[in-house]
Amino acid sequence: MKLSGLEPVNIGADSLFVNIGERTNVTGSKAFARMILNGEFEQALAVARQQVENGAQVIDINMDEAMLDSKAAMVRFLNLIASEPDISRVPIMVDSSKWEVIEAGLRCIQGKGIVNSISMKEGLDAFRHQARLVRRYGAAAVVMAFDEKGQADTYKRKIEICERAYRVLVDELDFPPEDIIFDPNIFAIATGIDEHNNYAVDFINATRWIKENLPGAKVSGGVSNVSFSFRGNDPVREAIHTVFLYHAIKAGMDMGIVNAGMVGVYDDLEPELRERVEDVVLNRRADAGERLIEVAESAKGAAKDDSKRNEWRGGTVEQRLSHALVHGITEHIVTDTEEMYQIVLARGGRPLHVIEGPLMDGMNIVGDLFSQGKMFLPQVVKSARVMKSAVAHLIPYIEEEKRLQAEAGEDVKARGKIIIATVKGDVHDIGKNIVTVVLQCNNFEVVNMGVMVPCHEILARAKVEGADIVGLSGLITPSLEEMQYVAGEMQKDDHFRLRK
Repeated sequence: MKLSGLEPVNIGADSLFVNIGERTNVTGSKAFARMILNGEFEQALAVARQQVENGAQVIDINMDEAMLDSKAAMVRFLNLIASEPDISRVPIMVDSSKWEVIEAGLRCIQGKGIVNSISMKEGLDAFRHQARLVRRYGAAAVVMAFDEKGQADTYKRKIEICERAYRVLVDELDFPPEDIIFDPNIFAIATGIDEHNNYAVDFINATRWIKENLPGAKVSGGVSNVSFSFRGNDPVREAIHTVFLYHAIKAGMDMGIVNAGMVGVYDDLEPELRERVEDVVLNRRADAGERLIEVAESAKGAAKDDSKRNEWRGGTVEQRLSHALVHGITEHIVTDTEEMYQIVLARGGRPLHVIEGPLMDGMNIVGDLFSQGKMFLPQVVKSARVMKSAVAHLIPYIEEEKRLQAEAGEDVKARGKIIIATVKGDVHDIGKNIVTVVLQCNNFEVVNMGVMVPCHEILARAKVEGADIVGLSGLITPSLEEMQYVAGEMQKDDHFRLRK
């Protein structure tokens, strides 16, 4: 699947889970709804910007409110977003139950967005008509598991409706299968009603079936629905989201509308709470709901207990740094980094050893959890910010070390010159900046060109600087293709190809 705002987003078999920001939705966020109803659109833009900064790769925008002119609000907000490159760089999901609002939104967005949603609830004729228009506007579509009889609430109904919709779209309308995103309906579990107990399992199994039987199709869903029974108890809701996503992603779920602040780290969930949540999500025992209720209040109380929340502060400085990086906590990072530096210095070490040792150890844990599906991109972004703060604190020590080496007559001649840049289409620079510091500490001269740097600028600068090495950085999948392109252009250029 190829989507885009100002920048491309490719979602393939090897892509990681795509987080769709949910806070720009008047039905899901009271704060956002209040801003829109009061005409405070500039403040509402800040909500969208924050979602992108926190790692949302797509943002869902919904203006369906009874007291609101939904069509006018959608058009106004999307036009404002279009003038904000730091927001409009990501694809937009135009979300409404009213087709006229969706169509108005499609006329405003840049690039290739997503329609949320179409379905067969009004019959096949309306479904075909809307699907043709979605394709005409060049968008992808969320297809709800919803037909003339109603929403699919069992595994059998979910796969029947999704297969029927797929055949109409692909076989009759020649709709690109890679532009189909099925939403097999995430419903609340642990409601006390026996018929609801298998809702999460049915979604997970339907996801697996769709991925195995409907080639090219993607799967999404509104994650917060699954925990609705525990509204008001954020720790339990967060645990349910975390466990649900862990298993749904394993089954093939590609993306989800989710509040990144309400998803935790799977391995960090309190063991008893995780076991009881898993019993509910996977419907492993008849009394799972009652057993989760037994620990729900204590989980809520523990979250408010400062002594328990700050227990990690009693660990060694290495443990504290690791915890801060994994959980994205910036509050004590400067103090702990300074303490670690003084310990390393007393051992005869260098500031670089703090980066290469405990800080990178913590980031390696983050990387492992991310690759295992136990952490998600918004959490990694927070971890990277903590790392950036720690490295920034060490920079003056690194510069002072170089000055003293020069005064002592040591050979501080650069071992080589490196051009480093985040490639065109990518704004992620935390890793690049950390590598830059490490290289500089090892006596390389580094020219950091920043982010979103086109190929021709990288190559031109490399020639002017007489660079020995060109370093390319990026996080999103299209960056790999851009890196290949840069390497290919270097191979065509005699300056690089013939250089010894």
